[in-house]
Amino acid sequence: MKKTPTIQDVARFASVSAATVSRALSTPERVSEDTRARISEAIHATGYTLNQAARSLRRRSARTILVALPDIRNPFFSSILDAIEREATSRGYGVLVANLYFGAVTARRLQDYMLSNRADGLLLLDGSLDPEMLDAITMPPYSVPLVVACESIPDTDFHTVQTDNAQAAERATQHLLDLGHVRIGHIMGPDSNVVARDRLAGFRRAMERAGHDVPPEWLFRGNFEMSSGFSAAARFMALGERPTAIFAANDEAAIGFLSGMRQHGLQCPDDVSIVGFDDLAVAAHYAPPLTTMRQPRETLGRMAAEALIDILEGASPAQGPLHIVLNSELVVRDSTGRPAPKNRKIA
Repeated sequence: MKKTPTIQDVARFASVSAATVSRALSTPERVSEDTRARISEAIHATGYTLNQAARSLRRRSARTILVALPDIRNPFFSSILDAIEREATSRGYGVLVANLYFGAVTARRLQDYMLSNRADGLLLLDGSLDPEMLDAITMPPYSVPLVVACESIPDTDFHTVQTDNAQAAERATQHLLDLGHVRIGHIMGPDSNVVARDRLAGFRRAMERAGHDVPPEWLFRGNFEMSSGFSAAARFMALGERPTAIFAANDEAAIGFLSGMRQHGLQCPDDVSIVGFDDLAVAAHYAPPLTTMRQPRETLGRMAAEALIDILEGASPAQGPLHIVLNSELVVRDSTGRPAPKNRKIA
């Protein structure tokens, strides 16, 4: 018969005394954050649950939420973070930000934030984290409140606030089809990213409904960065038959493509039209101003923070996980137009 773990087992695993473990459970403010984090990990590893020990480690409210995002350098997140902070501040909560770029904050570190009283709930703007790790902190005995925003995590049922990326991509592609384009390419996001996959699916759906094929060489691999759009322009120029229009998975890729085209002597929209996604601040001021899908980023950030704080304050949805889906708006500017006449010669 398997031995029930004891407080001494926890102490050995954490390399502290049993008295320190007891102190961390009864008066956590008297124990350093690093020690509390080690004891949290030991409790989880040994399975020690006497007196709901794991929950006791985070029973004190910090009145702070942790926002974890994939890349703090990406300007897409600026207005979302601003809206989150404004909503949190209005309700008496502080905000911590964790940057997940290239593992700058690991999944284990997120656990440490949550289990050492530095934050009461997690607002996750990244759909790439391991669902099992998230289950470990959101299910008993820890029961950390979690809302996933911007992206979703497939095959999970966390609270979510997001936009309909597939529908928005379909609408962006339809705009090009309505202008008379039939040869349309797509600059993709990373294969591993659920948002990129949804936008590719929406693009394909619009093209299939219109009865137009998309040759594989018209699908340009990217990573949501300007450099990938710039590289796509070079691959575009090497094609025998080129698309007359491009739908890019985000504004940064679209702007990189426009810059690359300009270096090759092509004009937009005379030689090729392009649609982006997100409506970053720079999109309206680039040359030419970029047609794009405007995500309601401020609304998304506000509603995500509102949902998480409501849960923290005991207002969990009665009918199961909360799923809010927002629509994006097509903003037509000067980067799209009708296809060039067939007799127009381009480089």
